[in-house]
Amino acid sequence: MPRVKRGTKRRAKRKKILERASGYYLTKSKLYRSAKESVERALKFAYTGRKQKKRQYRSIWIVRIGAAAKLNGLSYSRFISGLKKAGVELDRKMLSEIAIHDPQAFAVLAEQAKAAQPAAA
Repeated sequence: MPRVKRGTKRRAKRKKILERASGYYLTKSKLYRSAKESVERALKFAYTGRKQKKRQYRSIWIVRIGAAAKLNGLSYSRFISGLKKAGVELDRKMLSEIAIHDPQAFAVLAEQAKAAQPAAA
């Protein structure tokens, strides 16, 4: 079997890893094996972080909506339930933006949610 020398491919692969690891501490930015482990770990954290970011934003929106709903005399769950029954199809991101930047419009939405709720038993 002929001998295979991986010259440029190997160098390019290692260079890419070491470039990604630039700025890492001590050998993690200089030695290929350490750098490779650190870069793989960093990429794994980056992947999970992108998923967590979506969860965190949603929870922030819910907290904001809940606070604004309380100011209008509703709990978060009753507010969302009332909006669904009233046929208002705004997502939580937009509701939180409205709550922050336009409290009067949010109050109108809260009134719609109250009107759509059945009378308390």
